[in-house]
Amino acid sequence: MSQQMALLSSILLVPGGFFALAVGLALKGADRRFAARLQGRVGPPLAQPFFDLVKLGFKRTMVPLTATSQFLFLVTPLVALVSMLYAAALIPVPGLPAPPPELGNLLVLVYLLAIPGVALMVAGSASGSTYGAIGFSREMALMLAYEGPIVLVVAAVAMRTGAAEGQIVTFSLAEIVRHQQLHGANLFDPVLWPALLAFIFFYPANLGIVPFDIPEAETEVLEGPLVEYSGPALGLFKMMSAVKAVVVLGLGLALFFPVAPQGPLGLVVWGVEMLVLMLLGVTAVRVGIGRMRIDQAFAFFLKWPLVAALASLAVVVVA
Repeated sequence: MSQQMALLSSILLVPGGFFALAVGLALKGADRRFAARLQGRVGPPLAQPFFDLVKLGFKRTMVPLTATSQFLFLVTPLVALVSMLYAAALIPVPGLPAPPPELGNLLVLVYLLAIPGVALMVAGSASGSTYGAIGFSREMALMLAYEGPIVLVVAAVAMRTGAAEGQIVTFSLAEIVRHQQLHGANLFDPVLWPALLAFIFFYPANLGIVPFDIPEAETEVLEGPLVEYSGPALGLFKMMSAVKAVVVLGLGLALFFPVAPQGPLGLVVWGVEMLVLMLLGVTAVRVGIGRMRIDQAFAFFLKWPLVAALASLAVVVVA
């Protein structure tokens, strides 16, 4: 029973659950405020994402008459959020209890990262909206493009660490982090630089930000799969997006640049690194460049991130 309570606590409290949600919403608030300053505006308060969730909680969820399945329309946001809360529980955070190994490993995390994209496709299809259908097709094409590189990136890091530890491969995030803390971060390993480049392109696509916010492009398809959502159902999607930011950025830190200090200092350093990645890798990018077309994004991922990830994996195998 105590083991089951530990697993449940990891998913609902820390490092997943409320902790991941609070960090994600704080990152979203900093993102909106920094973007406004870059554009010469004052911007909303840092707590605006929290206020938005409270507001959505008091509104009513409207199910469109054109919905093909009311059950899928309502349950899909919950499935997407739960998958990300589970994924957040797998991310090692300095200064917090380590995720129990029984929760899963890096392979489980990769599978969980694909669920929000599938949920958006199901949501767009279940809404019965034309814009939702267009968003469905765009999300599917984008997922086909970026899922390949992230699998190869994970494989390259797992094989590189496993070989250094006297194994063929290791999919334990705890072992990958511990190896880097003892022998140096993968960020400084030239063999993994192509994999790092591929991951840098993966995470804005997975987070759905410019230039890869094609499925939810407001000026084209009016939020795409989410156009018919409102109230608490839309709030669940917003919560999922916030937690996914923590998962993806936290995964990048664990794979390439884990924090060495432990205790409260390690938690502070980890939070600062997450904030820097959010402001420089997300906010500055989406403010500074425009949106790609879906055909451009698909060709881009097949041409650069996929090739870079393949090259890194090949070099790891040869080495």
